[in-house]
Amino acid sequence: MSDYLRDGAAIYRQSFATIRAESDLTAFAPDVAQVVVRMIHACGQTDLTEDVVATEGVVQAARAALGAGAPILCDASMVAAGVTRKRLPADNDVRCHLAEPSLPALADRLGTTRTAAALEFWRPHLDGAVVAIGNAPTALFALLDMIDDGAPHPAAIVGAPVGFVGAAESCAALALRSDLEFITVTGRRGGSAITAAAINALASPEE
Repeated sequence: MSDYLRDGAAIYRQSFATIRAESDLTAFAPDVAQVVVRMIHACGQTDLTEDVVATEGVVQAARAALGAGAPILCDASMVAAGVTRKRLPADNDVRCHLAEPSLPALADRLGTTRTAAALEFWRPHLDGAVVAIGNAPTALFALLDMIDDGAPHPAAIVGAPVGFVGAAESCAALALRSDLEFITVTGRRGGSAITAAAINALASPEE
């Protein structure tokens, strides 16, 4: 029989001890660091700290919104699936609109991706919501454009789309905002797992 650690609780403890030992978390406030640790746990890359940018109030804003019952608006089904429902403080609605029957026609009419067009279904829910974008840079660009055009501000944004076209640029655009509470991953890294991990950490202070 192979020799490996089988105790789930011990694996959990050792994993987070390793993250804290190998990651430079000194740039982050304690509540933000707890979220970043979770994001590192999701990707296995302790140097992720070099690319994370967060506002000082993002954790407080997200937790207050979730505690008050705000929805979580997700750009991708994988992000929505990664949200641990039992961690949500108010049985919060987790919404992803990629399956809307009218979405393909809407995307064609708007001349954009389906993921970006799906943000049109967010409009009634955007005010004070927690946004989770972990897949499509076009969705993050579209969100910022919507806000600039007068759409309501979400309470907090986790913006960490992944990829080689637009990911770095969309996250850089978010990182420049002074009117929003956010956490983002600059550069090409990101993805559904990292984004969902951040949401789960924001939903509950427990590691």
